Amino acid sequence: MTDYRLIIPILAAFLITLFLTPLWIRKAKQIDLIWPDMNKKSKERTAGSGGTVAVLGFIISVFFFIAYKVLIIKNSLYLIEILALVSVILLAAGIGLIDDLLGWRKGGLSKRSRIILMILAAIPLVVINAGKSIISMPFLGSVDLGPLYPIVLIPLGIVGATTTYNFLAGFNGLEAGQGIIILFGLSIVAFFTGNSWLSVIALCMAASLLAFLFYNFYPAKVFPGDSLTYAVGALIAMIAILGSFEKIAVFFFIPYIIETILKSRGKLKKHSFGKPLNDGSLDLKYDRVYSLTHLSILVLRKMKIKPTEKHVVYSIWIFQVVIILLGLLIFKKGIFS
Repeated sequence: MTDYRLIIPILAAFLITLFLTPLWIRKAKQIDLIWPDMNKKSKERTAGSGGTVAVLGFIISVFFFIAYKVLIIKNSLYLIEILALVSVILLAAGIGLIDDLLGWRKGGLSKRSRIILMILAAIPLVVINAGKSIISMPFLGSVDLGPLYPIVLIPLGIVGATTTYNFLAGFNGLEAGQGIIILFGLSIVAFFTGNSWLSVIALCMAASLLAFLFYNFYPAKVFPGDSLTYAVGALIAMIAILGSFEKIAVFFFIPYIIETILKSRGKLKKHSFGKPLNDGSLDLKYDRVYSLTHLSILVLRKMKIKPTEKHVVYSIWIFQVVIILLGLLIFKKGIFS
């Protein structure tokens, strides 16, 4: 039977982010933590690193969930896993905030520094030996990786998810919307595979992102920054690891795999931004396609649809929803059986 009291942490995540984000916007402007909106001709200056508030809303909501488990239903099952997850999220968000403050336009943290720091951020999950070391491999069947799983694959998964999730960004509402869609998809998988606790956690972050989207969608009053993208990417990886449905999560991540391939064409130096035109639409910034956003602009133009920032974001969200639905269909035996 579903306990409707579980709506409390999810609602808390939404409300905390909804009410604190305007405070962050005002304070960010006061301290000059503002960035240009690259997809607009005016290059408006907008509050940055607002994802910090969304992460805060999520963290507090998880503490509500812990209180519910420990104080109300007297159940400490998965408590260590939840606390390890919170630790990784805090570390990932902190690393992202440092990257933001160092200035993304000036390079921020070096690629090597980001990778090393995110490996260190994965330590809480490594030390509790999270997930299952038995994985299915093509042609080999089930293989028990033993200690290699926590020591190698967990850091690799978290670094990979945080890095690639950060690639597809730079459009008003894009990152927050993508997080909502993927986490909602993962919450369905978690619930039907007997990991309802992970489903609640995924929905807490989705609720926090939904509240943040009120201020981040076009025209954005605040940008998420790496503090959000690193945290959400890490959470997606951890849900997959703790729920032992890595293959499904990788399938859900297909847009980011494509994005990584496209970004690699530009040696990871090309941005996802479009070239703003006087009529409010976007054109290709480069002579080749280096991002799904560039591909979206190209496809929308061929379809005779004005490629505005909104339309580009909508098209990528639709693509992500299609991938989620396909994933649920392809893996339905493993999810709904």
